[in-house]
Amino acid sequence: MILVITNKEDVHPTPVIEILNKRNIPVFRLNTESLLTDYEFCWWNDSDNTHFYITNRQTGLRLDEVNLTTVWDRRPERPSELPINGTEAINKHNLEEAIGFLRFLRSYIANKPSLGSIKFDGLASSKMEQMRIALLVGLNVPNTCFSNCQENIIAMAKQFDELVLKPIDSNGVWNEEDEQEYVFYTQKVFSEAIMSAPKEAFTQTVSFVQNYIPKAFELRVTVVAGKVFCCKIESQHLADDCGRIDWRQGDDKGLKYSPFTLPDDISQKCLQFLRLMKLNFGAFDFIVTPSGEYVFLECNPNGQWLWIELETGMKISEAIAAALETGKGLIAY
Repeated sequence: MILVITNKEDVHPTPVIEILNKRNIPVFRLNTESLLTDYEFCWWNDSDNTHFYITNRQTGLRLDEVNLTTVWDRRPERPSELPINGTEAINKHNLEEAIGFLRFLRSYIANKPSLGSIKFDGLASSKMEQMRIALLVGLNVPNTCFSNCQENIIAMAKQFDELVLKPIDSNGVWNEEDEQEYVFYTQKVFSEAIMSAPKEAFTQTVSFVQNYIPKAFELRVTVVAGKVFCCKIESQHLADDCGRIDWRQGDDKGLKYSPFTLPDDISQKCLQFLRLMKLNFGAFDFIVTPSGEYVFLECNPNGQWLWIELETGMKISEAIAAALETGKGLIAY
């Protein structure tokens, strides 16, 4: 049986599970925010061995350790639902215990063939480690700096006319007053503006800065168990604040998507990157410059891909289903 660890809002597993259901392959979906309300479970050991089971209380479907074949550690959320509400302190304690159990269980099954990994996804999310590995495999990368020191950022600004500022680990902020979420997108700035900014603009946070790289177009490269799917993203006909700098801003403003044949040497470097990161899945972002240079930006170890399939028809769901069904291409690290 295939175990899919995710959350209720995640739509990505749905087409994969539908494919597997048509093939009569048993799948157990664990929506982790409802761990305590929708599931019954137990892990135990005796003098001979270890065991666990999880049962879906609504459907009666049961996953036993002995029939677990592969795992898709997709998008788990912290358990947040309780069968009975108690005091704030008791609720906090009970949920923390559930969070701990879930972490233990995911680590316990981490040796199974899997897409996504509690052991390696977090490590592979480090932009610093990604730059190190990208350079190691021979990919072109932007000059990059993380710092809370004005002098370091200015030293980089002196090398380039334009820089980009990027968020490190925060997607945005929620404003309680107007009940709006403000998303942090990549911003292009002139180096002169960086050099004239006050010191406290740097000491109050950590700045993530790269040199601006001109684009002919961008690529999203999705790798599933050794299979490479490449999508061309054309955004340079848009305005700067509508997707030209950060294509995510142009999602509803006329972005163009199409399948793209990635040069074999770039494909091989992506595969080598994932092997060194101990990953079976990766969503890479590249810039292709007007001169035809391929520049690595980042690799999300558990990134989104369904929109690519819907826009281009590339059969990423089928590749994921095949990998989970057979285990082929899933390296157990």
